Amino acid sequence: MFENLAGFFDWLDERRSANSYEVSVVGLDELDGWHTDPQTGNVAHASGRFFSVEGIEVHTDHREVASWTQPIIMQPEIGILGILVKEFDGVPHCLMQAKMEPGNINLVQLSPTVQATRSNYTRVHQGNPVPYLEHFLSPRSGRVVFDSLQSEQGSWFLNKRNRNMIIEADGDVTVRDDFCWLSVDQLQQLVHVENLVNMDSRTVLSGMPFLAPGTADEGARHTTEELLSWFTEAKSRYTLDRRVIRLSDVKNWIRSADAVSHESERFFRVVGISTRASNREVGSWSQPMFAPASRGVVAFVAKPFGPDGVLHLLVHARTEPGTGDVVEMSPTVACCPENYDDFPRDLRPRYLDYVLAASAGRVLVDVVHSEEGGRFYHAENRYQVVLADDDFPTEVPEDYTWMTVDQLTGFVRYGNHVNVGARSLLTCLAR
Repeated sequence: MFENLAGFFDWLDERRSANSYEVSVVGLDELDGWHTDPQTGNVAHASGRFFSVEGIEVHTDHREVASWTQPIIMQPEIGILGILVKEFDGVPHCLMQAKMEPGNINLVQLSPTVQATRSNYTRVHQGNPVPYLEHFLSPRSGRVVFDSLQSEQGSWFLNKRNRNMIIEADGDVTVRDDFCWLSVDQLQQLVHVENLVNMDSRTVLSGMPFLAPGTADEGARHTTEELLSWFTEAKSRYTLDRRVIRLSDVKNWIRSADAVSHESERFFRVVGISTRASNREVGSWSQPMFAPASRGVVAFVAKPFGPDGVLHLLVHARTEPGTGDVVEMSPTVACCPENYDDFPRDLRPRYLDYVLAASAGRVLVDVVHSEEGGRFYHAENRYQVVLADDDFPTEVPEDYTWMTVDQLTGFVRYGNHVNVGARSLLTCLAR
């Protein structure tokens, strides 16, 4: 535990210095233990586990373009993202880990107590066991605060889910190297530090309010029942048809010995990564990764309503190619602006230009965070909450609605409701 954050940053510097890391970009054909199928072009691990990179064909009436093909990650396993919580002198603390991931732009970030795929925690790699795993597998001791299957990036994963868990420990917990206790208040400050609290931590921390649940509908413009009806209507109104195809059949994408990339050089590339790390379950490995071509923007437009000025977020029922059920509750804006540079204004993502033009005085949250460093290479998004000006319309398009922070947080309890970008922003708003 740390009396102040200066002590934490000293500890983090010490942990970074105590371990050695080496990450290099290599050709897809050079990946050890991975192979490219000569018939399909799909990239998969020799064990048949972990994940594979294949193709997907998408048709929808709820995006800027109606159909496209792209590479996508197939990872049907459900992993565990778990944070162990314990009170010290009445103050809840979280056991966090200084963990290296090869895709992190600065390598080491704060991760949950347990962050492991099923292949990892069942030790397919024949490496070291995952510390503290026993707290998150049944039978376990401790109180379950939060336990929900949550989706991940629907733009790059097909139907990917992880089990997000918060467990309150009921006994002594030995703190191992690379782990530390941080108070909830300290984490709420650290989440505003660039590229520090990783995506897996942010999504689990969005469930932290369930330690002491509030009253979701208090001061709200809509009841929870009305919001559920809106969400169900969106699922019913829009269509999302997908077909898994061979990676070699994706259109407008080019496969070389080194990478898979779009002919426009936009969107993302599939690259190879070779890694060495002194404090991971195995000392070295290689794998494919998705490397975005540019930084994204993930933003809520916010507006106070009612006599008490309760802050509401403008939530979008958004469709992604890998979404499990047509739409999920998403931030107002979620995209890489450079992908739409050539689009006419009426075909650019709605509210994108409004967010980009926001003056500094209207920006409530503004921080750059990394995305999942185990699958994405140097993937960053700028997370923002922008306060709407007086002229911003109260009435919004049918696939948008206003929710309070507590209402959106309440939906986090249920899987395939709130997407990963929205969960990250909820964590940033928890002050």
